Amino acid sequence: MRTIPPSGVLFDLDGTLLDTAPDLAAALNRLRCAHGESELPLEAIRPTISQGSPGMLNLGFGRTLDDPLYPALNQRFLDLYREFIAVETVLFPGMGEVLAYLEANCIRWGVVTNKPGWLTEPLMKALNLWSRAACVVSGDTLSKRKPDPEPLWYACEQMGVAPGQSLYVGDAERDMQAGKQAGMIALVAGFGYLGTEDRPEEWGADGFLEQPADLFGWLGAVEVGIATRALDLNK
Repeated sequence: MRTIPPSGVLFDLDGTLLDTAPDLAAALNRLRCAHGESELPLEAIRPTISQGSPGMLNLGFGRTLDDPLYPALNQRFLDLYREFIAVETVLFPGMGEVLAYLEANCIRWGVVTNKPGWLTEPLMKALNLWSRAACVVSGDTLSKRKPDPEPLWYACEQMGVAPGQSLYVGDAERDMQAGKQAGMIALVAGFGYLGTEDRPEEWGADGFLEQPADLFGWLGAVEVGIATRALDLNK
């Protein structure tokens, strides 16, 4: 079976490329305080972040998407987050070295996230990543978003790479669903925001990354059609 290095690498944003948990948790706690509620510890909020606003607001207020008060609560939460969007947010440890390697070896990289563009763009710019990424696809860039594969296909098209020669890294089941349907090698970011109820071994992923540096094992040569590192079923 012939082997090739990947032509492109795509990342989910929250919980994969960036550790946004501190700033998202701070926004949720500011909103809770405004409603007379006490702050929640970061450790309690962190596992819900990959679920987006629905998960965080359900944790913080017990409000679900079908609650009539949800839309206003969600908008206020996002406004508070946008106001202080990059105070403590950083690349995950080791991710800076991964991006430097990709750029040095002419492997194009980009972001595919369900985060809306009005939050994605200022965050990426604040971290000086916007101009470095070959493409950034937000949750509202297209009419469809993950777990649909279309945003990944669109990102590959923008980068000028074939999906079958690319990797997608994410910390949620929908990321693996999108990646596999797109024909890409899909890797779980085990360092991201996985909750105790998550079962990544059941997501159909090609591999599990304990840390960003584990990506280096996938960047030298990826076997076409067969992952070179199996997902540890005991994870």
